[in-house]
Amino acid sequence: HTTYDENNQLIETKDKTNQWAWKDNDKLTPLTGDVIFQHVNFGYDDSRLILKDISLFAKPGQKIAFVGSTGAGKTTITNLINRFYEIESGTITFDGINIKDIKKDSLRKSLGIVLQDTHLFQTTVRENIRYGKLDATDNEVIEAAKLANAHEFILKLPRGYDTIITDDGANLSQGQRQLLSIARAAISNPPVLILDEATSSIDTYTERLIQEGMDKLMEGRTVFVIAHRLSTIKNSKAIIILEEGKIIERGNHEYLIDLKGVYYRLFTGDFELE
Repeated sequence: HTTYDENNQLIETKDKTNQWAWKDNDKLTPLTGDVIFQHVNFGYDDSRLILKDISLFAKPGQKIAFVGSTGAGKTTITNLINRFYEIESGTITFDGINIKDIKKDSLRKSLGIVLQDTHLFQTTVRENIRYGKLDATDNEVIEAAKLANAHEFILKLPRGYDTIITDDGANLSQGQRQLLSIARAAISNPPVLILDEATSSIDTYTERLIQEGMDKLMEGRTVFVIAHRLSTIKNSKAIIILEEGKIIERGNHEYLIDLKGVYYRLFTGDFELE
């Protein structure tokens, strides 16, 4: 069994243009954000593989969307990127470094994750955003909220940024919670983003705010999207269709429509994702 030296650390450099670098003992390599899966197999036990022979690559400024019904393996792929689980075989590399050689806390620091159900704490709005970067200044909190399109609604809250969020965000709408989770991801300035789209119905105005906030957050980053609605992923660099843990189709929107396969049938409404 191979032992890995988890000695690659992600550090914040003083250079403003390239904020992140990998530190291996004394060697510094600027981070770019290339993520490559090569022949990755994964299962919770040997008898049943959940992901089979997954190969893909993603670069900064690209959005890669995963589409498939529940249980197809979409969420599992993103859980492998942050090493929530270890793979059976194959490799996942981050800027050419095997992710097993990266300290877990560094790996997680390099990932911004926007989930549809963000856990909010019973404290101020300000502290909830700051959770993405604990040493952030008040100014950075406001900048992140503006980027996420959350600033406007926060100012309308009873005490603005000092409003206490009650029991896991019960005093906020689903859309507002989502905007806060975008702000929280924005403040940590991560090179790689994992977005699990909200499925629940959000009014069109808030939905547009969320979409704009997401778009601003995605600029220049490597982005993985777990898609629940196809309308939001048409502009992806690659759309990957998963079925029972295998990639059955991949390509951009136009290519997949011309292919007239599963994606085409989903898009034209012949069948729905559950």
